[in-house]
Amino acid sequence: MDATFGTFLLAGSAFAFLGALLLTPGVAALARRTGAVDHPAGERKKHGRDVPLLGGLAIFVPLVVVLLVLIEKGVFDGSIFNPAIPTRAIIGLLLGGAILMIGGYLDDRFNLKPAVQFLFPLAAALTAVACGIHIPYVRSPFGDGILSFEAARIALPFGSFLWPADPLTVLWLLVLMYTTKFLDGLDGLVTGLTGIAAIVMFFVALRPEVGQTATAILAMVIAGAFLGFLPWNWSPARVFLGEGGSLFAGFVIGILAVISGSKVATTLLVLGIPLLDLIGVILQRVAHRLPPTRGDRSHLHFRLVDAGMSVPTTVLSLYAIALVFGLVGLFAQTRTKAVAFVVLVVLMISVAASFYRSVRHKH
Repeated sequence: MDATFGTFLLAGSAFAFLGALLLTPGVAALARRTGAVDHPAGERKKHGRDVPLLGGLAIFVPLVVVLLVLIEKGVFDGSIFNPAIPTRAIIGLLLGGAILMIGGYLDDRFNLKPAVQFLFPLAAALTAVACGIHIPYVRSPFGDGILSFEAARIALPFGSFLWPADPLTVLWLLVLMYTTKFLDGLDGLVTGLTGIAAIVMFFVALRPEVGQTATAILAMVIAGAFLGFLPWNWSPARVFLGEGGSLFAGFVIGILAVISGSKVATTLLVLGIPLLDLIGVILQRVAHRLPPTRGDRSHLHFRLVDAGMSVPTTVLSLYAIALVFGLVGLFAQTRTKAVAFVVLVVLMISVAASFYRSVRHKH
């Protein structure tokens, strides 16, 4: 069992890594030929040169190939590793990813309006839920019990609908997708954080009380694909994730959290800083009567760079924070995770207050 697990783990993650690493130059060339290029314009973009988009495609294609091979080899059906991951859940991940890649290409090429852009992540989330991916419960932070989200099953002509699990899952996936989308402002930031999150989920899946070896393999395949893209995306980036890639990052981490046993709290700790930053920025824009989708440099990662930190230093600092809180999520009990998330909230408020005082002092 151990040798078989090691073989599939190493082969799957290595092929995903090498696939993304070797495919990225071709995807970058395709982006240039089709005009899917990011031009430095406006206050938010300071990379100083045209950079090809569509990078998410270089991650998605090897992931599709590796996961289909692993399905064919019986890695996820329970014949080798238990518990099984339903094949339709893997298909839901891949179909949702394909929707995001199509929408991402259209946006990278034609700069779609936000309302039109939203249709693709919504369709991806609905596809995942239709394929049986949903959050059945989370552990209560106030005790040892669980909070169930399967209160009612409603029959539909084309299947069934779980209330409130299915709407909650759609919301969860949308929040994660837009967290990574808005976070994608510095070279290598989203790519590396997604790799870190997947690695944390790998170790979570291997914990004795979890024991999900198939999920562990899935997590490392995802990590391998994103880390294979990272050398091309590191500062100064030679290719960007693009709309599809930045959304896909949140999509796969959101699904991985659900598949690995509703590890919502652990995921919130790893991505807590960007998630809280997203909420704060949106509230700030709404308070100033600005569109929530408006692009600017009010996000934490931009503020750190504008305050004098280099892009690599900022990215590595955010990696470190995600890793530290990810380790808390890995080893801590549910109540401790809740306390850690409160610490994250306090940290973000303190940082925001510090920047606010700095701005007032300059004026």
